[in-house]
Amino acid sequence: MHNFQTDWLAKWATYTPNRMFLREHQRDMQWSYSDFNLRTNSLASYLVDQYKIKKGDRIAIYSKNKAEHVILFLACIKIGALLVPLNFRLMPRELDILIYDADPKLFFYDEEFADHIPKLSSVNKIAVVNKLSEISKFLLENNIKSNFTSKEIFTEDDAVMILFTAGTTGLSKGVIITHKMLFWNSINTGLRLDLHSSDHTQSFAPFFHTGGWNVLFTPFLHHGASHTLLTQFDADLILQLMEKEKATILFGVPTMLQMMADSPYFNKVDLSSVRYAIVGGAPMPIPLINTWHNKGVFIRQGFGLTEVGPNCFSLHQDDAIRKKGSIGFSNFYIDAKIVKEDKTECAADEVGELWLKSPVVTPGYWRNEKATKETITDGWFHTGDLVKQDQDGYFYVVDRKKNMYISGGENVFPAEIESYLYTNEKIKEVAVIGVEDEKWGEVGKAYIVLKDNQTLNEIEIKEFCLGNLAKYKIPKYVEFLSELPKSEAGKIDKKKLIQMHIRSLNN
Repeated sequence: MHNFQTDWLAKWATYTPNRMFLREHQRDMQWSYSDFNLRTNSLASYLVDQYKIKKGDRIAIYSKNKAEHVILFLACIKIGALLVPLNFRLMPRELDILIYDADPKLFFYDEEFADHIPKLSSVNKIAVVNKLSEISKFLLENNIKSNFTSKEIFTEDDAVMILFTAGTTGLSKGVIITHKMLFWNSINTGLRLDLHSSDHTQSFAPFFHTGGWNVLFTPFLHHGASHTLLTQFDADLILQLMEKEKATILFGVPTMLQMMADSPYFNKVDLSSVRYAIVGGAPMPIPLINTWHNKGVFIRQGFGLTEVGPNCFSLHQDDAIRKKGSIGFSNFYIDAKIVKEDKTECAADEVGELWLKSPVVTPGYWRNEKATKETITDGWFHTGDLVKQDQDGYFYVVDRKKNMYISGGENVFPAEIESYLYTNEKIKEVAVIGVEDEKWGEVGKAYIVLKDNQTLNEIEIKEFCLGNLAKYKIPKYVEFLSELPKSEAGKIDKKKLIQMHIRSLNN
């Protein structure tokens, strides 16, 4: 059996040793492909010698985005170990569940979160606990030329990472990410986005999300391109860096692009180097697409999920307005079908669940055979997303299966109502949830954030909907907020809105 080519860093260190690979903005440090490869080799040797890390072992990391994440991940790839990035916003009780599940041999944490470590009950029982600065210290003291080579044979099915994702039950499941997924995701991404080695982007999506690693980071590594790493999202800073570093592609969720459009720097910076912005996580409102198009930055709506890819669908920027709200077509090596409850396929404009089949589908959930069997049938991954195709074959996400509510026997998809409400120029943000109702079973409740210096009331919102939405789709309740709660990924957090509604009933 031949070794599947997994060490992309080493290849580029040979081809283009002096080209920049990574810059970390916070500490203003940068590395060429060659330098980063040497450091990663050194760390791989250190992990094997010092901690007896071997193929299949897990290494957990609890930190905001830092260069150490990348060095550790690429060292894991050289050894055959699995990186387990943990959500730095989780509290010790929540972390314990994930750590117990992943069962890591080694646990690195950033000093910033030192207070949480004594409160972890599982980590000290199963893992050696170390400060992240141990890695930095070792690499600074041992800036040695190392040619680490593993004696292991690697196949495309070997796992490289476990990424925890919140399931519909609310319990996190560990998604197994393999070399095969990284490879084919990079091929899909490169073909649809025309990636090349001169590309550069600013990377700010957290590394405990697939977006942090696999929307652009690993495809860029595969193509020999470069990144600037940021600890967190900062609209003003990112706009300035995009101009200064001549970024070619931007990736974010609509909320982030809204914050950037609202920044005082938006109209000042020159973004002519940017080919397009890739947007995922939610449909982007048309007024916001227009704002970016007027700036000369074209919007490519994408769609994906941790378990598949994640770069599954892409809408070409030329179709951004004509096919507004669409996610376009499935990427090159992804088969898609839309399935009804009885497992037959939907006709055009019929809503059903999206199923995907591809080499980028996860082999399953970590130590969770039940969830794996429930989600994957004959290689088809059931996404839990309700979609439809128009007459031209373009795909549209109607909603998450779990967001749908039933009002008077009718299926209601909040995303459809939200999309319509966004056409009101006074509305900045909106989220609709289903809430209990004695008469109809469930009805809609809209949470709305208005643009600065704008006024609207509940009656005006309902009048705006009359005649344009079926009566059962018009929200029965409307509440105005100064801002909507967001998840770590910057998406609107509907669970928190549901909790707010329940609290309002109890008060």
